[in-house]
Amino acid sequence: MSKKISDQTFICSFCGYPEGEVDFLVEGNEAYICDNCVARASDIVNENARNSVYGFTFNLHTPKEIKRMLDEHIIGQELAKQSVAVAVYNHYKRIQTRYDKSDVEIEKSNILLVGPTGTGKTLIAKTLAKLLNVPFAIADATVLTEAGYVGEDVENILVRLFQAAEYDVDRAEMGIIYIDEMDKIARKEGNPSITRDVSGEGVQQALLKMLEGTKANIPPKGGRKHPEQPLVTIDTSNILFICGGAFQGLEDIIEKRVSGGGIGFVREIKTKLEDSHLFSKTQSEDLQKYGYIPELIGRLPVISPLEELSEEAMLSILTNPKNALIKQYQKLFELENVHLEFTPKALQEIVKKAKVRKTGARALRSILENTMLEIMFEVPSIDDIDTCIITEDVILQKGKPIYKLLRQSA
Repeated sequence: MSKKISDQTFICSFCGYPEGEVDFLVEGNEAYICDNCVARASDIVNENARNSVYGFTFNLHTPKEIKRMLDEHIIGQELAKQSVAVAVYNHYKRIQTRYDKSDVEIEKSNILLVGPTGTGKTLIAKTLAKLLNVPFAIADATVLTEAGYVGEDVENILVRLFQAAEYDVDRAEMGIIYIDEMDKIARKEGNPSITRDVSGEGVQQALLKMLEGTKANIPPKGGRKHPEQPLVTIDTSNILFICGGAFQGLEDIIEKRVSGGGIGFVREIKTKLEDSHLFSKTQSEDLQKYGYIPELIGRLPVISPLEELSEEAMLSILTNPKNALIKQYQKLFELENVHLEFTPKALQEIVKKAKVRKTGARALRSILENTMLEIMFEVPSIDDIDTCIITEDVILQKGKPIYKLLRQSA
């Protein structure tokens, strides 16, 4: 409702400025709005339009914000988290400019995460799926086969994204796909199977156009395509692909290239790198020797290495992240009204045993599961227990945990 200062003066119903202090007032239904409020309202509308495509609103996060959210769940791997954060941010920007009339088209930069098992590749993908407000799907490359063989078609990767987008094609076309176990489709010599394409090259070739951008026809419910089945067309040009794999044996290829070698009396042998730092030297030629066709490597321009976890990183993984293993077990014991403690030496012993297994952070859970099995079997049956303390001897299977009863605590 407009407000009169006098019979001749009106003020803006939004900011309260009188007509003499603004350029003009627009009259509405018993209300007025000044030119300044019109400009501010236009900026708000335009900002919402930039952050919304097909009614799908984006809460833009800067690369630093994305990395900070990843830091809450993932220890170390700074380069990998930075690469993913920048790629995801640019993906948002590319979606925003998707329908702009401009001579410059922003192309996507697919990412390949390379690193030993248990270093956090899949965890990065799962964490992103929780954080992002775009459709996100995780696919497994081990089940993919070339057309005509037993297994899943490559297009079935898009089915998971289509389902994550609640069967909305437009939303699916602005999503992100993480392809796990990417190293399992490396080209191998020979093909001993007549029912499954185990050479891997056929799957790589089928992935080429999908990674770069194509219009793929997919069955909405998955499975093999057949002529009588209704298909949905999805354009993959704006879908970001993040691929990851352990690439066991790649470090040997990198070491041969980095350390030099040769035969004869005159040869140059360079300094040998530690195994944990070899993946940081990964180049396209190493992946080609590993078994990837050059065309696929070219469609994964960003190669982001993950290093083997140090003892300090493993100790931090046990206790610091939001989903830390120790916090998970403490929560389970809290449900029994029992306080769970681990001594510092017990935590260090868990890390030492995990390093020996060479399976990264996954070894931590395996060791804890074996250690805590009998304890978690007994604790619910012990009356009046207040605290359970896990010592170094418990981890080494040389002793029992220390139990404190309620009357002892009092």
